[in-house]
Amino acid sequence: MSKQADISTKRLISLAPNNWVKWVTQIPDIVAGEILNSEFQWISRESDVLIRAESQEYGKFLVLNELQLRHSPEMPRRMRAYAGLAEEKYKLPTYPVLINILKNSDVEIPTKYESNIAGLQVRQDYRVINLWEVDVSIAFEQPLPSLLPFVPILKGGQNESTIREALRLLQRDEQLNQLETVLAFFATFVLDSALVQQIMRWDMTVLRSSPWYQEILRDDRLSSIELTLEVKFGNEGLNFMPKISQISDIEELKAIQRSILIAQNLDELKQVLKRLENDN
Repeated sequence: MSKQADISTKRLISLAPNNWVKWVTQIPDIVAGEILNSEFQWISRESDVLIRAESQEYGKFLVLNELQLRHSPEMPRRMRAYAGLAEEKYKLPTYPVLINILKNSDVEIPTKYESNIAGLQVRQDYRVINLWEVDVSIAFEQPLPSLLPFVPILKGGQNESTIREALRLLQRDEQLNQLETVLAFFATFVLDSALVQQIMRWDMTVLRSSPWYQEILRDDRLSSIELTLEVKFGNEGLNFMPKISQISDIEELKAIQRSILIAQNLDELKQVLKRLENDN
């Protein structure tokens, strides 16, 4: 059984936008409007999903949804930028929400951006939702179909029966059944791969070709490269990370890590990285 899954954030949130914005904002009377274009003129990257919303108490505003596979230290600055650009483009106040999917450390995740230069202060608050802290019952009871693919990593969602129930709900709905791949991907974090394959009843090569799986491989490879650079070349080595982090190809990242291991000094590493860049 092979399915090409549309697992974009916009696709997930559009399944039940009203219930989604009620959950992320905790505003009971909020009503979701259209999902807006979130491409900004001054930056090449898009914010995940921008929704026009309205409530009796707060009037019209934007709900900015930013989903991250794992939290990055750069997110506070990005949240400030995205919120500001959204307000500038649509002339509406913005409610920014950062949703972290996988836990990568016990370090407390900030809920605001702050800076102070010569007495001039900047502050951007945003709501943080960590999926591993969200009770799995919310996905079934509210209901929030957008959370069903994430059931295995939600709080209390790690057991086989709960994952099977999430799969049943996905399979019975034409809009949802293409999201099985996402559910299977996250199920491998809590169940044996053979059991996941048995539950899903399809070849695990489908999972390995999924964007989620590839993103995890890339994320892990980048973490390994960063550690190797720091151990071998110290802080000077870490100066290469911003450029390396822009690379998405797994094989290219593997080649870079091999080059780091065999490089004798920073000058040699620079030359090797330059050759790799020219080859691509």
